[in-house]
Amino acid sequence: MKIIGLTGGIATGKTTVARFLEELGAVVIDADQLARDVVAPGSPALAKIVELFGSAVLAPDGSIDRQAVRGLVFGDPLKRKQLEAIMHPAIKVVSEQRLAAVKARGAAVAVYMAPLLIEAGATDRVDEIWVVTLRPEVQLARLMARDNCSREQAGQIIAAQMPLTEKEGYGVVVIDNSGSLETTREQVRAAWQQRIAV
Repeated sequence: MKIIGLTGGIATGKTTVARFLEELGAVVIDADQLARDVVAPGSPALAKIVELFGSAVLAPDGSIDRQAVRGLVFGDPLKRKQLEAIMHPAIKVVSEQRLAAVKARGAAVAVYMAPLLIEAGATDRVDEIWVVTLRPEVQLARLMARDNCSREQAGQIIAAQMPLTEKEGYGVVVIDNSGSLETTREQVRAAWQQRIAV
């Protein structure tokens, strides 16, 4: 089974590209979904997060309050590192289980979609990296529209991430999602033909 690591910055359109890859026959595993799964109520990871940051990170129903956690770690490199030290190992275990299950079902291609694939040191989980990118002004506009935030807020969120130009350097395939959906779909199809359907 070939494993494509699909990554990119915030609001670049990773989910859209993953959907196109799914249409071509790949099985998609979403690291963001795994990140939600590993902090389900009663999980060891959630218990560690509460121990570290206090019960303010919990919603009234006992689940994690993602906004509260984001507020705590955003702009605080130490707290972010502490959170990642809990999350990344937990996600690693679950992702390896999911990939093994997909392989056991006989899938030929799996896509491991992970925004922090490079930053989390998870590149050894994949055979090759595909990066979804777009022009900076398009990224800013899409993030503002998606999250209903100001230009300043969107700029701060983007600035806190690894620069797209740096991420692109890791990709054997770089998909520019600045244009229309059809243009993006064509790039995905061409990359699939070149890298996978051989």
